[in-house]
Amino acid sequence: MRVVSTLSSAVVIWASLFVAEARAQCSAKTPSTQAVPSVSGGAVTLFDHPNIDRYWVSGQLNIIGQGHPTFHATYSGPNSLRSEAERDVSDVLTLYTGFEATPCTEVIVDAESAGGRGISDALGLAGYTNLDVVRNPDIGATPYVARMFVRHIIPISHEMAGSDRGPLEFWGSLPVRRIEIVAGKFSLVDFFDNNPVGGDDHLQFMNWTVDNNGAYDYAANTRGYTDAVMVEYDDRHWAARFAEALMPKVANGIHLDADLARARSENIEFELDRGLLPKRNGAIRLLTFVNHADMGNYRQAIYEFRAGLVSTPDVTLTRQQGRIKYGFGVNLEQDLSPDLRAYARWGWNEGRNESFAYTEADRSIAFGGDLDGRLWLRPHDRLGLASVTNFLSGDHREYLALGGLGFILGDGKLNYLPERIIEGYYTFHLWRGTFASLDVQRIWNPGYNRDRGPVIVPATRIHVDF
Repeated sequence: MRVVSTLSSAVVIWASLFVAEARAQCSAKTPSTQAVPSVSGGAVTLFDHPNIDRYWVSGQLNIIGQGHPTFHATYSGPNSLRSEAERDVSDVLTLYTGFEATPCTEVIVDAESAGGRGISDALGLAGYTNLDVVRNPDIGATPYVARMFVRHIIPISHEMAGSDRGPLEFWGSLPVRRIEIVAGKFSLVDFFDNNPVGGDDHLQFMNWTVDNNGAYDYAANTRGYTDAVMVEYDDRHWAARFAEALMPKVANGIHLDADLARARSENIEFELDRGLLPKRNGAIRLLTFVNHADMGNYRQAIYEFRAGLVSTPDVTLTRQQGRIKYGFGVNLEQDLSPDLRAYARWGWNEGRNESFAYTEADRSIAFGGDLDGRLWLRPHDRLGLASVTNFLSGDHREYLALGGLGFILGDGKLNYLPERIIEGYYTFHLWRGTFASLDVQRIWNPGYNRDRGPVIVPATRIHVDF
């Protein structure tokens, strides 16, 4: 609560200092009649979105078909990736709407429907193969409000810079130096741990730990959204952002805990918009997070099992309000040529307390790149290749080896090795906002278990931006 009070005071001070200038500077935008042909990844859309509109209406449809053949498994448990051949289709339909309430304030409301259970009901892999699949398939495809937030700009400079309009920010230009305040319902990874090379499962990679930092146990319900307040400072070549967010009441739960004194998440990221190579665009992002929640502890669950208090270790029986999970992340992007980009991520969390909101990975290292299709005269095509390796802490791996279950993993036993994944894709531009992709993932030691796999997971994807 002290953090929230301090943050609120700072916001009030900044607002009072710059409110007059804010009115002038936010109004200084020069309207353009040029239509915006893109929503994400520089890809054209079915319908244009003029810069002069105070309203935003667009949508996306993403359909992914995935499967795998039979693979070797010495044994399987209740949370294993099934070793027999299987296939499944997921679909996500999102309607984005927005309204510019004032020259400095926009209101975003997005509705979404997510269907399909995913292969093995989204179990058995820390680096699960389809980011569109909801981690709890039993909640069904009933439409829901995905995002509902207010975004306010406080300008600090007169100089303006162009901004790419899109469904989460539809201003055509923004002050070079500014404060942004976002409050409401959204996904933390809408703003944190972004990466244009590995971060869009609708046109690029599909794997959870390729598109996001696997060790970033970011606050979210099972659909990936939370209620939060974020404050961001942007300057010409750097930015810093802080968010206070609600945690789910239970691991992978749909309901959020609204008592900040009991459960919450603090997230801080510093971004430097400079590449590692001279005269090439790039960025470096440094992330830290601290989650407070009713978490279990792997070591305590192991102790209770070895003491004969339970027949199988169960981390959910050791939950205690106020436990903390913290971690760090590094996120890099780098242009190597006008058509070739590379990225890398490293993540670490303390690994003693229960994985709670994203996936069961305590360490993660990912790197890869993509190539623009302009080289072969298809400027909206893209080819990508990435590799990710996920790791468990000692307590976490011992818990699983003794037969414990996490909310994603649990083979009944564990012959531990890091989980390694290579993913490649090619995205074809078919017509305006319509795309098709071919994707393949090869996974060694699924669920960190050398007694299972390897497994190959091919996929096809149809994506429509409108």
